[in-house]
Amino acid sequence: QVQLVESGGGLVQAGGSLRLSCATSGRTFRRGAMGWFRQAPGKEREFVAVVSWSGGTTYYADSVLGRFTISRDNAKNMVYLQMDSLKPEDTAVYYCAATPTDLVLLGPVQARVAKEYDFWGQGTQVTVSS
Repeated sequence: QVQLVESGGGLVQAGGSLRLSCATSGRTFRRGAMGWFRQAPGKEREFVAVVSWSGGTTYYADSVLGRFTISRDNAKNMVYLQMDSLKPEDTAVYYCAATPTDLVLLGPVQARVAKEYDFWGQGTQVTVSS
């Protein structure tokens, strides 16, 4: 089993920044990808970003491209999501997710699909005020 715990959410004004962290523990998957998803009230969970095991490959949702940056530190078992230029429409609960599948094998299309991820955190609330 893999345990994921998110932190770093909060209330921020539009244009501000937040950095989300995801601490992983338990079984680690060599070459597994890590992703961030989010879910706003009344909406389905949507893909935000994903990073490969090495950190060398990343994919982003069009809505956050150029504003958000995903990264990971395997030595510390951490995954991060730096969120800049936040907008009110970024308001959501943000979830960290893990898959044992190599991102190269998963591909840019399937990496955006929530069911490809086997483990999820409890989520952290991000609220952006206008």
